[in-house]
Amino acid sequence: MAATTSAAVTESPGLETQRKEIESMLQEHELCAGDTWYLVERRWYEQWKEYVVTGDQNSSSFPGQIDNTELFEELDSYHLKERLVENEDFVLIPAEAWRNLLAWYGMVDDQPALERKVVDLPSTVKVEVYPVEIFLCLHSNMENVVTAQFSHTIQKVMMKQFDVVERAETRLWMKSSDTCCERLRNVHVNVLDSSLSSGMTVIMEMRNEDGTWPSSRPQIMNSVEEQESYRGQPGVCGLTNLGNTCFMNSALQCLSNTPPLTEYFLQSAYLEELNFTNPLGMKGEIAEAYADVIKQMWSGRHYSVVPRLFKTKVGHFASQFLGYQQHDSQELLSFLLDGLHEDLNRVKNKEYIELRDADGRPDQEVAEEAWNNHRRRNNSVIVDTFHGLFKSTLVCPECRKVSVTFDPFCYLSVPLPVSKDRVMEVFFVSLDPVAKPVQHRLVVPKAGKVFDLCSALSEMTNVSVNQMVVADVFNHRFYKIYHADESLSCILDRDDIFVYEEGDEVVLALYLRERSHYRDSGSGSSSCGTSLFGHPLLMAVPRVQCSRNALYHLFLQRLGASGEVRAGCSTKDSASASCSAGASAGVPTNSQQGAGLQQQQPCETEEEEEKGECPPQTNERQAKRKGYQARRRKLLFSIHAVNSNGTTERGMGEDAQPYVAIDWDPDMKKKCYNENEAEKYVKHQSMEVPHQQTTVQLQECIELFTTVEILEEENPWYCPICKKHQLATKKLDLWSLPEVLIIHLKRFSYTKYSREKLDIIVDFPLRLVISCLSFTPPSRYDLIAVSNHYGGLRDGHYTSYARNKDNGQWYYFDDNKVTYAREEQIVTNAAYLLFYHRQDKIRQPTLPPPSDSSSSPTQPANVTSHKHDGMERATSCVNMETD
Repeated sequence: MAATTSAAVTESPGLETQRKEIESMLQEHELCAGDTWYLVERRWYEQWKEYVVTGDQNSSSFPGQIDNTELFEELDSYHLKERLVENEDFVLIPAEAWRNLLAWYGMVDDQPALERKVVDLPSTVKVEVYPVEIFLCLHSNMENVVTAQFSHTIQKVMMKQFDVVERAETRLWMKSSDTCCERLRNVHVNVLDSSLSSGMTVIMEMRNEDGTWPSSRPQIMNSVEEQESYRGQPGVCGLTNLGNTCFMNSALQCLSNTPPLTEYFLQSAYLEELNFTNPLGMKGEIAEAYADVIKQMWSGRHYSVVPRLFKTKVGHFASQFLGYQQHDSQELLSFLLDGLHEDLNRVKNKEYIELRDADGRPDQEVAEEAWNNHRRRNNSVIVDTFHGLFKSTLVCPECRKVSVTFDPFCYLSVPLPVSKDRVMEVFFVSLDPVAKPVQHRLVVPKAGKVFDLCSALSEMTNVSVNQMVVADVFNHRFYKIYHADESLSCILDRDDIFVYEEGDEVVLALYLRERSHYRDSGSGSSSCGTSLFGHPLLMAVPRVQCSRNALYHLFLQRLGASGEVRAGCSTKDSASASCSAGASAGVPTNSQQGAGLQQQQPCETEEEEEKGECPPQTNERQAKRKGYQARRRKLLFSIHAVNSNGTTERGMGEDAQPYVAIDWDPDMKKKCYNENEAEKYVKHQSMEVPHQQTTVQLQECIELFTTVEILEEENPWYCPICKKHQLATKKLDLWSLPEVLIIHLKRFSYTKYSREKLDIIVDFPLRLVISCLSFTPPSRYDLIAVSNHYGGLRDGHYTSYARNKDNGQWYYFDDNKVTYAREEQIVTNAAYLLFYHRQDKIRQPTLPPPSDSSSSPTQPANVTSHKHDGMERATSCVNMETD
């Protein structure tokens, strides 16, 4: 020991030189995060200072080897004592000074150097004397626990400790003593910022080859054996419908087949750019959930995956998507692109930027300034891939002030040319009881009135408009009877519209009801309920024939002539409720009589009853005798005055439209009522002419998008010259276009009265050439994906077409079902979102297309037919159907 010390001292510089060098290093070195400093026992350091100032190598103040014994709790573990104080128990010296002292004096054998890191705390920078001591293990082998001390990030240390390959994707979990695990999302943060404390365990897990995580493997649609053996085309993977989530699945399939974004996630580039501090973001959770779905879909190991975690995350950050209601795929796409951008925004602190108007400057200069300002606050893979620039020009109608601004966009929402006419299908019911209802197809003004519908029908039927009543029939009753001056926008395409011819008589609304008998278990008595069936009728009845008996024969004649009452059924051989029972059940109130249904006594003879000429009864004996005869005779149905809903109510107020119901006994209805005949109708020749569906070119929609328009009163522009709000003219132009252009076809039209979907066919090209106002040449794009919407607003369904980036083959995605597709199938009236990839950025397919698209990539498949809204497609199944 003495020899070693003596040799070290011999080779050391002079004492004055030592003093000056160490003091200079202490003065020059400031604390910088990440630097290394060392602890030296204060007694030894003070003795060294006295030695270099006053002593020589042979003096009694010689400090000897560096000895930190007094700083350790015990010499076996070399743990530091608790609550040591700087400059009382130890001093801190920078790494360079430590290396010099160690070279000059050496160190007591077996003692470790007390190396510590400088950490950057929220309010200060300091040397972390007491680093966090935590336990490390792998998720796959949690029994092998390693103890380690950290004063910096731990992910790379753990990967090195457990020999995890550098390209492996990992994530960390913090486990406290109460066995509660919490995800450590930001793996680049130091242990202090991550709230790690001594005694906690950090578990590292590595992503499986199929894209799942060991700790939260989602439910897969196939068996484990199938999953382990399946090696399909990456990206050709269905998504399970969790309950009206086809809108989400459609948007995800389109984004999944957007090459630059998918490759960004598959290569795990997002891990280095997760922004955990962005107040506009979602702490990286949306980006991570999306990455999990993409990595599973592109692992080639799943027929179909369940995006349940992704759905949960979306609902957590966007409450409108909570639950399982149907939503819009474009709204989901807009939220997702915005969420991914903020979660992956490379700008950590957004600076305030004051926007400037053009003020006569060249467009090129103003556009470049606007784009640079946008990138100073928004810089992510979403901006790199999807963002372009609009030129917006506003002109004041009063002072002609021109304002030019340039605004970023993520997708184009283009309007569809809307026809001023509307095609409606109605059923016309004439006064002739023998005639069947006739279905007509009418062309009417979209902004017209009910009167216009009647006028168009009048030209086909030669029936006066004044003799027509237009009604919406729903659930066997008149849902609404329209007035001539009501707007046609109140009538939806799915409504069943009946137009009835009426005369000058009293018009009765006639409902058909079936009685259902049931017994009240509490009282033991029997009660009678009714249920509506068949189509209701509007019947013109002479006022003199509004007695119950006369109405019975009129209704019977009307139903018999139309074939609804079977031949051979009459009042003499029928077996229904008695006339007196029917009368007692439906004696009209005064208000009902005023509506046209008159009270009258039974007839004296059958001949009188047949003619509807029953005289008033004056003799009580005759009345009793006729009541007895009435009970002996049976009728097909009984007649009742009802309200517009078809229910019998007492004391109801007078209604402008009289409603009557005829009640059938179930047995009699089965015997005498012909339901098949009642449902028959005749098609007018207008129905034979094929409905020509409007077709427009995509270029027309884009030109309509860039057409000059006048601002709405709800959204005026403040003119800086006039100093007031003006309804300025506005024109949008495309200035620069992104690598991936998303075009949203605005199929859904919303008005004050209704919501409708435009089923216009937009003829969009698979190869699109589009120009913009900048000095660049026209951009050439290839179609890569389409989100489709079939059906109406309430019962719609979303699917998608997409072109696989690896083999160039088109596929049709319908939730968990995937089929081959051909280019000629893609253009339909269901197209809703179009995804185009700029040709100069497209990477050529790395795999050849499937040799035989009539069979599955894994086994032969049968040709299946898919039908949506009357359009049939014959496609070859890829066997993605797994349930």
